[in-house]
Formats: sequence, C-alpha cells, structure tokens
Amino acid sequence: MRNVLEWLEADEASLPDKIAFADVNTRVSYAALAQKARRAGTFIAQNAAPRQPIALYMDKTVDAICALLGATYAGCCYSFIDLRQPQARIEKIIGKLSPAFVVVDDAVLEDAREAFPAGAQLVTGSELFAPEIDVELLAERRAGALPTDPLYINFTSGTTGTPKGVTVGHASVISFIPTFCKTLGLTGDDVFANQAPLDFDVSVKDVFGSLSLGATVHLIPRDYFSVPTQLLDYLVERKPTVLVWAVSAMCFVSIMRGFDYAVPDTVRLVAFSGEVMPPKQLARWQAALPNATFVNLYGPTEITCNCTYHVIDRAYARDEVIPMGKPFAGENVFLVDDAGELVPESEAGHPGEIYVGGPELALGYYNDPERTAEAFVQNPLHDEQRDIVYKTGDLAQYDEDGNLVYLSRVDHQIKHMGQRIELGEIEAAAQAADGVERACCIYDHARQRIRLYYTGTREKDELSAALHEALPPFMMPNTVKQLDDMPLTKNGKIDRTALAEQ
Repeated sequence: MRNVLEWLEADEASLPDKIAFADVNTRVSYAALAQKARRAGTFIAQNAAPRQPIALYMDKTVDAICALLGATYAGCCYSFIDLRQPQARIEKIIGKLSPAFVVVDDAVLEDAREAFPAGAQLVTGSELFAPEIDVELLAERRAGALPTDPLYINFTSGTTGTPKGVTVGHASVISFIPTFCKTLGLTGDDVFANQAPLDFDVSVKDVFGSLSLGATVHLIPRDYFSVPTQLLDYLVERKPTVLVWAVSAMCFVSIMRGFDYAVPDTVRLVAFSGEVMPPKQLARWQAALPNATFVNLYGPTEITCNCTYHVIDRAYARDEVIPMGKPFAGENVFLVDDAGELVPESEAGHPGEIYVGGPELALGYYNDPERTAEAFVQNPLHDEQRDIVYKTGDLAQYDEDGNLVYLSRVDHQIKHMGQRIELGEIEAAAQAADGVERACCIYDHARQRIRLYYTGTREKDELSAALHEALPPFMMPNTVKQLDDMPLTKNGKIDRTALAEQ
C-alpha cells in the first residue's frame, strides 16, 4: 500500500452506499465521498503543485473531510487552521506554511478576509467542489506520488513564538492505523463519534481508522463540548460504539455530571489521550459505561498519534497515575537516563526521557530544518548506522509490570485542556507587548492552571487584552500577576521554583 486513498477506494468499491461520515446536517456515502473528493482534487491539482500545502479554514463538517481527501487526490498535503485562532497566530502559521491557497467555508469568508494576510488567496467551498473530475490529471498525480510524501501538517506550539508544523507522511499513517485498529479490536461495524478538531492529531485515528475499516464517523460540533445536554443527546441519537477522545473532553462530561442526564450505552470502547487522565474522572466514566473497555494512549504528534497503550484492567486510586503502558507492535519506545544510558524495563522507578522511533515517525517540522534537527536525532544509544528517533522531552519510568508511567516534562512544555503548549510561546507573546520587561509562565499541575508573571509598566488587564489578540483560548493564562522584580537564580536565570511558591 502506497497511498491512504487506497482505503477510500476499497470502501467505494465494496460499500458504496454505506454512510462514511456525517455531521449535524449532512451524511455522505462512501461513493459520494469519493466523487466529491475527486472534484476537490481536480480543482486543487489545477491550481497547486504536487506536495504543496493546502490550508483549510473550515468547520469540522463532511465538506472538510471531502476537502482534505481532495488535497490528497491532488498529491498535496493539507493543514487545518483553527477558526478560533487570533489573526497574529494565523499569520505566523501562513508565513511558515506558504500554502498554494486557503480553502474557506462560504459562511466564514468575511471573517477569513480579516484573519488572513492580504496576499493569501482564498477559495470558497463552492469553488472547490465545482469542477468536473479530470480523471487523467488525478491519475498523473497518483502516478507521481510516493509513500513518503507528506499527508498533513499539524501546527503545535513553539518556544520562540512561532508554531511548529509537524509533517506526517502517507507511509507513517499506513503503518500506524492498521496496528491501532487491530490492537484495539476495531471493525467495520464500529461507529466513531469524533471529538477532536481536525487540526489535532487525535482526529487522524477517527478519519483514517474508519476509512481503513469501512466504518462510519459522526462528527461532533465543537460547540457541543460546552453544552453537556446537547452533547449527550447527540451521542444517544447517533449510537456510537467507539470514542477516541482527548482526556479534557472526557473530563468535561464527567465534571459537568453529564451522565446524570443521559448515557450513550452503545459505547463499547473509549480510548483517551492528550494528557494524564485523573482517576477520579475515569471512575465516573467506568461507572456510567460498566461494559465498555477503556484504553489509555500516549504519543506525541511527531510519532503519528500514539506509540504506547494500556488497557485499563482495574480501578485506580485518586493519587495513582494510570500507566502509559507498552509500545504498539513495531514501535520503538525506550528511556534514556541522565547519564545517556538505556533504562531497562527491569529497573522499575528509574526515570528517563522517552525516545520514540520506527516507521510511524513524522517527516519533521515543515520549513524548519533547525528545529527538526534538534528534535529528530540519531539514536543516542548507538552510531553504527543511521537511526533517527524523536526526543520527546517527556520523562517516564517503568512500573513493576514493565509498563511505562508518565512523570513530567523535561522542559517547560505542558499539556493543558488537551493541547500541547510551549510555555515559552506564551512568554514570547507577553514580552512582545508594550510595557512588559520580562515574563515567565508557570504551570500549576495540581490545579491545572497557567500562571503568568511579568515585570513592567503595563497594567494587568491591558496585558490580558493584548494576549487575547495573540493567543488561542486554550493558551490564555488563568492568572496574570505583575511583579516589581523577577526572582533570579544565582546564575541569573529566572527562578521558576520561587515563582511557583508565590
């Protein structure tokens, strides 16, 4: 297999009338999905070069799925731009991405004209799906495609204030998705309820997992995750069997006591990732869905979704950490301690940094060779041959059963509200504001709150307003505090320990 479109085309041939994807208003069969994707692919191939990025400024809908598959038919790669992001961040992403054009939902065209730089070419959905299918052009693009070609680019937070575009190729998705589905026992009879935004790699498992199986995906609108009754009504109505969700979304349901209102009792499997799951919240899900299987997943975007898994086989106390588990088949996951030595599974409790490698590894950061070279490195345990691995920056240890257990971050990158955030990006945004001299962010893991400290003349409320213009909502500090002086260590660095104690 060379291209993810082979999954779609197999479904089109064997399950033409089966519902492939559905949103609140629209349902599309596999045959109709393939046809509409080819129309989009024709437009894109007529207006973009092979392997060129296509930006998608679209809500999570059936049309968005058709658009991403259209980019794939054209031999291009797609990158979703979050509609909620401030203009300053969009401009940074577009500057790094340099897409051929931006596909925009007709309904948000005016917003897009304000959000995107003046030189960005905007294409509406109605234009994208207008052409007749050019069979020869699409065949030419497919013939020139390689398994190592980029499929999608997901932008994550960056320490310098510039987001990083994690680039994942066809081969990585083709390697991971079948293993993921087989390990979790997914089949073509399953119905996925997609929670994650399409710019978040959790959604890759829904979209391409379902395509690989010939299953069905129901796309849940983002707004439903602020109204628990609306969300639970949707789940009960659509009767999903599988939820592949971020931990933050699950916690929203349990904290808001959603199961007191309704229980989607068709769910047989819940796989969660993105951050550490609080056992108290997991227990509420287990009580509501006593017959469901729960699986903890771990993996950075750079390893194509996940590299380890742990099937929950018991109740966990509130002060326990649920294990990350063991690697998926074919994934190379290992720990390296401060001395640069391998931590063996037999040494329970010995911390080390997580390194991951294998065919699922991302291609690197788009248009960013320097940061790619910093994170995608030669395996530190040998130099006999080229063996590139990803240095995650996550600390873990083995438990007595040989399961990996997450400890913390090596640096100041955090997981907050299901999103990976570099605290340095928030600091960079704060320090870019007028009247701010220095800024430092601390993450309160116990309370799950981002705290920003700064020195300067800028009023706190004014700084918060400026940050709203520069950062997406999930990166906004929960508290902002002005200091007379920034505490420093003896080496002249900001004393983060002292700040954390304030």
